[in-house]
Amino acid sequence: MTSTELKDFLKPETALEASFLEDAEFCRGLQWGVPRYGHPEGTIMAHIIEVNANIDRLPVDAETRRLLRIVCWVHDTFKHIEDKGSPRDWTKHHGVYARNFLARYLDDQKLLNLVEMHDDAYYAWRLAHLYHRLAESEERIVALREALGDYWQLFYLFFKCDTSTGDKNPAPLVWFEDTMEDIQVTDFLGETV
Repeated sequence: MTSTELKDFLKPETALEASFLEDAEFCRGLQWGVPRYGHPEGTIMAHIIEVNANIDRLPVDAETRRLLRIVCWVHDTFKHIEDKGSPRDWTKHHGVYARNFLARYLDDQKLLNLVEMHDDAYYAWRLAHLYHRLAESEERIVALREALGDYWQLFYLFFKCDTSTGDKNPAPLVWFEDTMEDIQVTDFLGETV
């Protein structure tokens, strides 16, 4: 797809979102992906559409929505260049590449941390529930809280929007909402509890 076709598909709302589509590597990343577990939608751009739809279902102010959309647009877009070797080189995680890309456009360190660490709650859940490494799970959550500071709630909102797509396992989100006492659990508009 051309940059124009991507704009028609993704419908950027801000000059920043539109400027991402001028980067060739970003555009390659948007078009990467095939249907797979957790992402039956296939491509990153289709995932962005789903996450943005969830963002629109949140009862949040315009600034929170704007920040969530920034994270949404970049969070998975560099999966196509991620190193998935074993042992894992975490300096080559797609979140690190996304952070480095976004740092060319803004210098909000906590937002950059959020982009880089957007999967860390999921990894903490895996440590606790799949590997029974509770101390490591807690250390990961503590480090995440420290890195995010007052963006902790924003992180939670993004985690909710991202996890509530495709056929992703809802257990990490349920765990997060049930155990993190310092978040305000938020329902999507029209959702009943």
